[in-house]
Amino acid sequence: MDLKITTNVVGGVTILECHGRLVLGEEASLLRETMKGLLPQTKKIVIKMKDISYIDSGGLGTLVGIYTSARNQGVEVKLAELTSRVDTLLQVTKLLTVFEVHTSVDAAVKSFAA
Repeated sequence: MDLKITTNVVGGVTILECHGRLVLGEEASLLRETMKGLLPQTKKIVIKMKDISYIDSGGLGTLVGIYTSARNQGVEVKLAELTSRVDTLLQVTKLLTVFEVHTSVDAAVKSFAA
């Protein structure tokens, strides 16, 4: 299944809902290009990962790359609703120490106000 991304805004926070596979190639490029277009427009982004069915090292690299690019431009990026597979992968790679992760999009949006 290809990656599909829907975008909406909740309380001034841009929510990216990702559906499908986040793998090296067109899928990772789509996420990079989507983020590239959003960075000049917003300072708060949540990436909802509930419907990510598979992620590979290229997908992880893309997440790290967009996180770094966003931070360099003063944009906060948080992850929400990780699947157990993505959560385990972030734990094993120690990337949970890099990303701020929330159990729900609502919790992630509220965390920007804290």
